[in-house]
Amino acid sequence: MTSGPSGTPTGKDRISKAEISKDAVQSTVEATAGAVGEVATILTNAVKDVAGAIGGLATEVFEIRDAAKRAAAEQEPTADEAPQQLPD
Repeated sequence: MTSGPSGTPTGKDRISKAEISKDAVQSTVEATAGAVGEVATILTNAVKDVAGAIGGLATEVFEIRDAAKRAAAEQEPTADEAPQQLPD
């Protein structure tokens, strides 16, 4: 607290312009750091979600390919099931 001319407190703290500027810069940096942190978290989660979705799609594609191969193998005739050609 600052004292008035008679030595009694004035009720006002004197803060220099430099300290006010420092406090404003500090608050701005803290707010910016918080916002950057939030954006980084959002981007990190988005990249993770996209990677998971692509991985899931790749798994489904592999399963579809394997199922198609199994289905094709089941349709191939065996030697005793081979169609007989008619004589000309």
